[in-house]
Amino acid sequence: MDLARTEVGKAGRRARNLRGSVARLALMAGPVAFFAVFFAYPVAAIVARGLEVDGVWRFGRIGDVLAQSDVRHVLWFTTWQALASTALTLLVALPGAYVFARFDFPGKQVLRAVVTVPFVLPTVVVGTAFLALVGRGGLLDELWGVRLDTTVWAILLAHVFFNYAVVVRTVGGLWAQLDPRQEEAARMLGASRARAWRQVTLPALAPAVAAAALMVFLFTFTSFGVVQILGGPAFSTLEVEIYRQTSQVFDLSTAAVLTLIQFAAVVAVLAVHAWTVRRRESALRLVDAATTARRPRGAGQWALLAGVLATVALPVVLPLAVLVQRSLGAPGFGYYRALTEADGGAFLVPPIEAIGNSLQYALAATAIAVVIGALAAAALTRRDAGRFVRGFDALLMLPLGVSAVTVGFGFLIALDEPPLDLRASWILVPLAQALVGVPFVVRTMLPVLRAVDGRLREAAAVLGASPWRVWREVDLPMVRRALLVAAGFAFAVSLGEFGATVFIARPDNPTLPVAVARLLGRPGDMNYGQAMALSTILMLVCAVALVVLERLRTDRSGEF
Repeated sequence: MDLARTEVGKAGRRARNLRGSVARLALMAGPVAFFAVFFAYPVAAIVARGLEVDGVWRFGRIGDVLAQSDVRHVLWFTTWQALASTALTLLVALPGAYVFARFDFPGKQVLRAVVTVPFVLPTVVVGTAFLALVGRGGLLDELWGVRLDTTVWAILLAHVFFNYAVVVRTVGGLWAQLDPRQEEAARMLGASRARAWRQVTLPALAPAVAAAALMVFLFTFTSFGVVQILGGPAFSTLEVEIYRQTSQVFDLSTAAVLTLIQFAAVVAVLAVHAWTVRRRESALRLVDAATTARRPRGAGQWALLAGVLATVALPVVLPLAVLVQRSLGAPGFGYYRALTEADGGAFLVPPIEAIGNSLQYALAATAIAVVIGALAAAALTRRDAGRFVRGFDALLMLPLGVSAVTVGFGFLIALDEPPLDLRASWILVPLAQALVGVPFVVRTMLPVLRAVDGRLREAAAVLGASPWRVWREVDLPMVRRALLVAAGFAFAVSLGEFGATVFIARPDNPTLPVAVARLLGRPGDMNYGQAMALSTILMLVCAVALVVLERLRTDRSGEF
């Protein structure tokens, strides 16, 4: 009898495991199909179009392109500016990570939202803000006659501005969970403060620092909008050069080779990033998650807090303030009123209509990203997932690193015949924007889903609940807030997507980033002022979305 019961129990577990595997594969089916059709297929199509001649793939073209001195210069500049931007961002942001992790002071939550605003801003707005600060007629030019536009320093400072919150959130989130008594114990045993930090705290923080550094490197390596606006003709990253070869020189062969080079570099970075994240998750299970923040003590800590506040005020808040000030340069809100007029030049409609277009596109993209991202996160919840599932996890991150320009142009080439002739459809823009939003949805929901006690799901399954009912009645109540936060992030990043949208947005339906770029590309103070006004509107919309995120964010959510 006991043997029979044991066999029945084993059979029941095998059946439940089988149902779980089938359910996981069913959950993955939608995201896999979405990425296959709207990411892999367009990228493969543009690469094939560039490397294939008379039905024959010309792989020798890769060597020919790499032999060009200007291409090697672009590759070198892309790499070293990404390394310099990463190092500078870590240098500036690590003190801020410590302050947000260990100090408790009035206005901390507001300040946390302020430093996160640049990250959700479109790169076009970031470039425009720094153009108003360091460009021709900018604040520095007016005060001291100093111009930094078309210099590498403008690019590096803008990258620090954009990625400051990545380090503060990622490293600070872990730092707040480290038990300070470990470092105090080392000091009681005779170690100096520096040695205790170096031998106790730094090893625990190393995975988080590495993960943040790799994320910053990834964002700066594929930088487009910032370099396009601030770099001028003297500086070009791989992403900018792909755009130039595709839209201006019409050399698809060179663009395809550059896309493959960028793709290989991004895959390598993501592989290292996945390794550091696994190390970091292991570390997080070993530390005390209690709140450790306290009010600053002593002159040194108050000076550190003041220094961080000054850092936030100057490179983070000042560019945004100058952007707003420049948008108000014309009397009677003249730049804003000009947005309601169609000039028949860069726009077929008044630029103000770009606001409504962007909001509609972003809402549709958010809906797509939430559905696809939630399905993917649910499929990745199990920690015992095989290599195929872990590979799928890495695939979800690729749109953040693969050339958005390539994706956008690939849409035009690949989705141009039945049954997927979408070139004239409005849905093309939300689909491209959703590709960028899905990784944020997955990264926001996955930690919360993994924190749900698996025994609750097993108990529901044993009682006969279907996988869908288990999700609806067990997981959803616990992740509802994370789902709303994920939707907010997806909305913000969709609103600011530029690299792909610049190719596929119709002239009569421009988005806000595309409208800003067009205005900046035209001479005249009125066009410049309108670009500042549109950028300010876009900044305010993103800031409102961020404030909502901060209110919804769980107290234990210390990172993106």
